[in-house]
Amino acid sequence: MLYSCGPGKTVSTAKPLYEILLVKDDGGASIRFFEILSETQEIKMLQNDEELHGKISSSDLNESNFVILNMGEKETLGYTIEVKKVVETPDKIIITVEDHQPKQPATPDKDVYYYPHTIVKVNSKKTIVIE
Repeated sequence: MLYSCGPGKTVSTAKPLYEILLVKDDGGASIRFFEILSETQEIKMLQNDEELHGKISSSDLNESNFVILNMGEKETLGYTIEVKKVVETPDKIIITVEDHQPKQPATPDKDVYYYPHTIVKVNSKKTIVIE
């Protein structure tokens, strides 16, 4: 029998460029806007959210940025904002988003509104551009 000591397989533990942490059809803001959170205090605010608990580690405070994509006020459920692609260039991250409407819009309830939003974690501290 012959045994040898040598390098074994190396398993890469590289993080993906981005992760979708939350997609909801309600609970966002009443106006359409995109917000990039890069400061430690801003990110800590997300850590306190019940639905994001356990999805944001302490190392993310220094290694990641977060993006909140708000669609604004909608009269029915079924609207979403989707991340179509994320591209990393030498100096920035470019996020392309797309709005989706319900396939068959429901009849709006009187005085009931919904606020769809998506939260994205970007595993980089580069500048983020949203298209």
